[in-house]
Amino acid sequence: MGRTRDAGCVAAGVVIGAGACYCVYKLTWGRDESEKIWDNDDEECSDRAETVVRTEKEDKAKAGAGAGATLQADIVGKAEVGLGVKSGPGVKAEALLRAQSGGGLEAKAKALFNALKEQASAKAGRGSRVGASSGTRTLASSLPCPGGRGGGCHPTRSGARTGSRASGKPKGKAKSKGPKAPAAAVPIRRTKFNFPYKIDDILGATDLQKVLNILERTNDPFIQEVALVTLGNNAAYSFNQNAIRELGGVPIIAKLIKTKDPIIREKTYNALNNLSVNAENQGKIKTYIGQVCDDTMICRLDSAVQMAGLRLLTNMTVTNHYQHLLSYSFPDFFALLFLGNHFTKIQIMKLIINFTENPAMTRELLSCKVPSELISLFNKEWDREILLNILTIFENINDNIKNEGFASSRKEFSRNSLFFLFKESGVCVKKIKALANHNDMVVKVKVLKVLTKL
Repeated sequence: MGRTRDAGCVAAGVVIGAGACYCVYKLTWGRDESEKIWDNDDEECSDRAETVVRTEKEDKAKAGAGAGATLQADIVGKAEVGLGVKSGPGVKAEALLRAQSGGGLEAKAKALFNALKEQASAKAGRGSRVGASSGTRTLASSLPCPGGRGGGCHPTRSGARTGSRASGKPKGKAKSKGPKAPAAAVPIRRTKFNFPYKIDDILGATDLQKVLNILERTNDPFIQEVALVTLGNNAAYSFNQNAIRELGGVPIIAKLIKTKDPIIREKTYNALNNLSVNAENQGKIKTYIGQVCDDTMICRLDSAVQMAGLRLLTNMTVTNHYQHLLSYSFPDFFALLFLGNHFTKIQIMKLIINFTENPAMTRELLSCKVPSELISLFNKEWDREILLNILTIFENINDNIKNEGFASSRKEFSRNSLFFLFKESGVCVKKIKALANHNDMVVKVKVLKVLTKL
């Protein structure tokens, strides 16, 4: 390794000296272009030949067998500078003196430069690889290159730079081009959960169990919404209504009634609404009916949550089994009937009709307090659906009063009760008679039917 290092150092010094000689030659030769030294001086040509032979012999004697690989990169100006390189000025002076000791300065300099160039080309053709010789060491491109003046070294063939520029004044800030630093980590956008099923897929018991497990364990509103919609769509089929109940799905779904997210509550009511078509499922849902009723009354008026809750309550009161659980909310239902928009009015009327069809609920209905403005629903300005529903409510109440014997019990009802508004005031009967001239034939038939029962 010592011989290889010495050979590399000597070769580098020779190249630097040759370059210095060539520079001196150019400066001197340019002063007087009229002198044709190369064509007229045979003695200088012979001296040039001797100088070429002498220089080549000295290089071969000093370089040794292992210098070929390192010499290739040094000749082209892109090799790594080894430890212990001779100083640049010393090498330049030595080469200059040696060139001047021969013949003419210009001839010796150009001959030396051409000889070294030919020597480098011949050795470069051997195919030696930098750093491939045994015992040599190549520096990592990220480490500083030792031994070079100016605190750095020339760029290698690979294009990596270590330290500042070696020749001339540094242009700007010295750059150290080592292995590229890893790019800054780009924040990965968090994608939404890839739900394993489409919301309109008809699932079996195994898949329904997976969806219920996901719903039970997650707190992500998006996953909850997709799972609830999936369960609600599957609950529209009778065989899945039983499967969801048997898998313990009713309490898993119903626990989301307490969430603050209105979208989740709406989807929860929709899923429970489809499940409530099944009588056995109603037995499970009845536990939560009071909570649903309270939330429906206090949520935003005419909202999707309120409509979904009213639909669930309507389904739960189709039969007479669980109507008594909502009797305390009758005044709220009638107030909502007056305040709500068109769709809310229709849904509330469907719910109240369920109560009026149960004679056991007549007393609670007649005694509840209702706003006097409720009488305005008998005006012909309303559309057919609202008029038919309010006429049905009045008809059912009137039939229950007759059948249950409440006609003679007027003293037990207050003046702001439903009994007084429908039966005692007489205003309601007048409004119904005015509807006999309604343009809609269906409404007119319904009015005549009600009047015949008075």
